[in-house]
Amino acid sequence: MRSFLLFLSFLFISAGLQAQVSAPKYSNEFLVIGVGARAQAMGNTQIAIVDDVTSGYWNPAGLLNQQNDYEVMLQHGEYYSGIAKFDYLGFSMPIDTLSNLGFSIIRFGIDDIPDTRFLYDANGAINYDNITFFSAADYAFMASYARRLPALAGLQLGGSVKVIHRSAGDFAKAWGFGIDIGAQWAYKKWSFAAVFRDATGTFTAWSHNADLVRDVYTQTGNIIPQNSIEVTVPRLIFGVGRLIQVKKVGILPTIDFSITFDGKRNTLVKSNFASVDPRFGLEVNYAKIAYFRFGIHNVQQLKNFDSSTYWIVEPTFGIGIHYQMVTLDYALSALGQQTESLYSHIFSLKLAFDKKE
Repeated sequence: MRSFLLFLSFLFISAGLQAQVSAPKYSNEFLVIGVGARAQAMGNTQIAIVDDVTSGYWNPAGLLNQQNDYEVMLQHGEYYSGIAKFDYLGFSMPIDTLSNLGFSIIRFGIDDIPDTRFLYDANGAINYDNITFFSAADYAFMASYARRLPALAGLQLGGSVKVIHRSAGDFAKAWGFGIDIGAQWAYKKWSFAAVFRDATGTFTAWSHNADLVRDVYTQTGNIIPQNSIEVTVPRLIFGVGRLIQVKKVGILPTIDFSITFDGKRNTLVKSNFASVDPRFGLEVNYAKIAYFRFGIHNVQQLKNFDSSTYWIVEPTFGIGIHYQMVTLDYALSALGQQTESLYSHIFSLKLAFDKKE
C-alpha cells in the first residue's frame, strides 16, 4: 500500500499537478532519452550529422540526407534493470527531389505495476486476489517534413509536429502538442546545425480520475490531484561535425551544445539565465561496413558528504554493422551515472529500400 501511494504521489508531484498551469524544469523527459543506437553510442550528439530516418527526432532537416528512398527503423531498450522499456518505430521517404517526409512513434513505459489499494478485504485480511496491475506509459507521435533550399547552397530546413500522450493506468491521462524546428548547413566537409526544440512550448493537459484515490489520499493527508496544464519550455541546440576520410577509414567527430532557459541546471556551464550542456561523439568506420562509436555527455558536478565537490561524465560506447540494405547498431548506455543504475543495452535495426526494388 505504501509503495503504491508513494508512486502516485511522485507521479502527481513530478508532473506539476498541484498548479493549474506550470512549467516544471523537467517535463516530458522521456523525449530526452534519444532514439537510435548510433546516437546513444555517440552521447546523443546527432543534430549536425544525422542522415537517416531518426532525423525526425533529432533534426528533421537531416531527412534530406538519407541515401535510400525508404527507411524503417525499430529500436528496443530497457532501463533500470529491465523495469522501464523504451521502444521506437520510424519511417521516412522522399516526396520529391527537394523534400522528404518522416513519421516516428516512441513509447517509454513501466508495465505490471501492482495496484494494492484493495489488498485488505472488508474483514481486514490480506487477499492477494484483489491486486490488479496497470501501466504508466508515455507516447510520442511525430510527423516530420524537410525541404532543401536551392537558392542557398547547402542549406536545408525541417520541422516536426509531435503529439504527446501520457497515462498512469486509469488514474491520470494527458495529451500534449509541440513543434520542433531544425536546420542543417553543409560547407565542404563540415556540417553545422541548429534545432529549436519545443519551439512554441509543448503544452500537455492532464486529466485525473481523482475519485479513484480520494478516500486513500484523504486518510493519508495527501493533496487531491487536479486537472492541470504542464508546459515544456523551449530548448536550443547547436551542433557541428566534420568527416575526415583516410582511404577506407572514415572519422567523424561531432559536438552538440544543448542550451536551456528554465533556470540553473547541473550542467558544465550554468547560470540563472541559461545552462549549457555540451556533448561529444566520435564515429569511426571502415569502408562504411563496420562502425565503432564513443561519446561523452551528462557532465555534472556532485557534492560529497563533507561538502567538497567533484565532476562526473557519462561515457557511451557502441558498434554497428552495415550490409547492403540492413544496418544493425548496438549501444551501451545509462540514464545517469550518479543513479548507480546498471548500463543499458540498446539495439536498433534499420532497413532501407529503393523504389526499383
